[in-house]
Amino acid sequence: MKGKRVTHENRAAAHDIAQVAQAAAAMRAEIAKAVVGQAQVVDQVLAGLIAGGHVLIEGVPGLGKTLLVQALARTFSGTYRRIQFTPDLMPADVCGHTLYDQATRQFTTRRGPVFTHLLLADEINRAPAKTQAALLEVMQELQVTIEGAALPLEPPFMVLATQNPIEHEGTYALPEAQLDRFLLKVRIDYPDHAEETQLVRQVTAGQVGDRLNVDAVTPVIKPEGVLALQRAAAQLRLDDAVQDYAVRIVRATRTWSGVAAGAGPRGGIALVRAARAAALLAGRDFVTPDDVKGMALPALRHRVTPSPELEIEGHGADSILHALLEKTSAPRQ
Repeated sequence: MKGKRVTHENRAAAHDIAQVAQAAAAMRAEIAKAVVGQAQVVDQVLAGLIAGGHVLIEGVPGLGKTLLVQALARTFSGTYRRIQFTPDLMPADVCGHTLYDQATRQFTTRRGPVFTHLLLADEINRAPAKTQAALLEVMQELQVTIEGAALPLEPPFMVLATQNPIEHEGTYALPEAQLDRFLLKVRIDYPDHAEETQLVRQVTAGQVGDRLNVDAVTPVIKPEGVLALQRAAAQLRLDDAVQDYAVRIVRATRTWSGVAAGAGPRGGIALVRAARAAALLAGRDFVTPDDVKGMALPALRHRVTPSPELEIEGHGADSILHALLEKTSAPRQ
């Protein structure tokens, strides 16, 4: 009798996973209606949302980062705000502030743009350290403190920050503590010839100006549905051998030749959370070594600091991680 009950529960769990995986696949399909190509970037950003983390997107201007965020927000009827980070941006411009109302003779709280579901922090490395620290509290605590009062944010909440990898004039390097708060660092590159041709055709056909258009994207779930996706991903089966594989990858970054600083324990946590999200996107109720390997670069590239000698030779974090993954044995399935 007990065995039958367990079997029934397993079937019910598998059915639930199939439903949420179908919702995630529908979100991916809707984003593709607005964002041409960049399938890997879309999957990694979706994985960040499903894992309940924040994502740093690195790429030159004009590759569709803002469009991606708008399309993602539309898929779950979420609110979306964008902040253009500048050297004179103050914490109050991000979080909000209090005002004295002469008419009512009372102080009122004006909430900042962080009170949203998806926050696009455009060119985050242009803001001074004080403003970056204010955003760090929001990312870590999911709340804003204004005049000593803690105001919680409505879940789901996700920061998608962008930075230009080429232009450094007038920028402030992100502190290591803030970089570590990003679950993933996603690199977005130029589209291939076919994708760029399709992109130009889609954007210029019958459209005046260059306004971003996500009208073709249809909402498929509500914000509560995103929370269901996050809960489902957190419960996916993770074999001890697969978890050990993730930990061995992270620990290897600390002793690998040419690494000045490796990933800390938060790197392993991020890698496992991202791998679970990748498994859900693949429609599975368990995590494979390939899920771990596939998310290793976005989960660890911002947590690994190459030595100056390797950087001079043109070897960055990605090349180190590629070599490390080739040498780290994966468990047999």
